[in-house]
Amino acid sequence: MEKIIAIDVGLKRIGAAYTPNGSVVVPLPAIIRKNRNQAARDVSNLLKEYQADILVVGIPFTNEEMQRRIKHFVTLIDFDGKIEFQDESFTSAIVEEEIKGQIKHKKDGRIDSLAAKKILESYLAKK
Repeated sequence: MEKIIAIDVGLKRIGAAYTPNGSVVVPLPAIIRKNRNQAARDVSNLLKEYQADILVVGIPFTNEEMQRRIKHFVTLIDFDGKIEFQDESFTSAIVEEEIKGQIKHKKDGRIDSLAAKKILESYLAKK
């Protein structure tokens, strides 16, 4: 069974989620971005730590500028496995609506990681 990590790349935080078996998806602590090289290093370390076979990257099909930035960011990640792009349009907004009133501190990255979880679930659903 392939181990998969999904990331939701933002300008301040990168949400992450993991599945060891394709059925259970768990959010991981978000990566706080100081700069893109540090963030890429942290993502690379995460992929190694979880021995990921596939990296699923959320990409907004509706925003060309963010698509360009995310694709560039992915080139900085040290990863030999398969990289897949999954539409993530509106995942953060959906998550925020679902957890309204439950999470008070939005800057800690939990919403970003729940968005990454949604991205990974969407990816698995179409496999």
